[in-house]
Amino acid sequence: MRIALGLSYLGTPYQGWQSQPTGQTVQDRLEAALTAFATSPIATLCAGRTDAGVHGLMQVVHFDTELERDAFSWVRGTNRFLPRDIAVQWAQPVPQEFHARASALARRYAYVVLEAPVRPSLESGRVGWAFRPLDGVAMRRAADRLIGEHDFSSFRASACQALTPVKQLQRIDIRRCGAYWRFDFEANAFLHHMVRNLMGCLVAIGQGLHPPEWIDSVLAARSRDAAAPTFAPDGLYFLGPRYDARWGLPERTPAYDWLPS
Repeated sequence: MRIALGLSYLGTPYQGWQSQPTGQTVQDRLEAALTAFATSPIATLCAGRTDAGVHGLMQVVHFDTELERDAFSWVRGTNRFLPRDIAVQWAQPVPQEFHARASALARRYAYVVLEAPVRPSLESGRVGWAFRPLDGVAMRRAADRLIGEHDFSSFRASACQALTPVKQLQRIDIRRCGAYWRFDFEANAFLHHMVRNLMGCLVAIGQGLHPPEWIDSVLAARSRDAAAPTFAPDGLYFLGPRYDARWGLPERTPAYDWLPS
């Protein structure tokens, strides 16, 4: 049978999602826990890989197994073997044609920035930081220019393995919550470091280093050298994929309520 899981994790201690020889990744920890619970090896496929230091509010994975257990048994049983900063939130049997990555219609990220003259302390590792004031109007004007289908080569890491740099950015929402800014991104897919590179440009515009129209020239250049430096991973959260309603999967986890909104 095929099982889909939704899990949340704090990315700070890990070298990203994807398995590595060091074993210090979220995928390695999850698969070790699943294997311990099932008493047989289990390999997972995820909806979207996250980088080192990036957090997940609802990563979705699927795996195949011959072990038959109630859905909540997969939650409780797997969590027993997971570290405290990774937790399975839900489990659900799905048809064999479901694929955590290929069945996703879109993917969602949020980035949280603290605007303050003093660096984060309690939120260290969980928010980005801007020590200069940010202009929300300018950032929203720039964000509007990014919506649609574009070649996002200027926002692509050199190590990106995507077959094409052309992606459809469907939504960017920017709002202030006290001392915090929340940026929400939704696209059919994202390139490696794409959100962090977009954030670098939006924050530079918000700080008055460039006008909103500058984003047009960055896009047109199709060169990473044209854009601002990559923003820190600290405040980046993978909100998870969107799926067709026919799969009947949850769209959120309780962790969503932890972020400023």
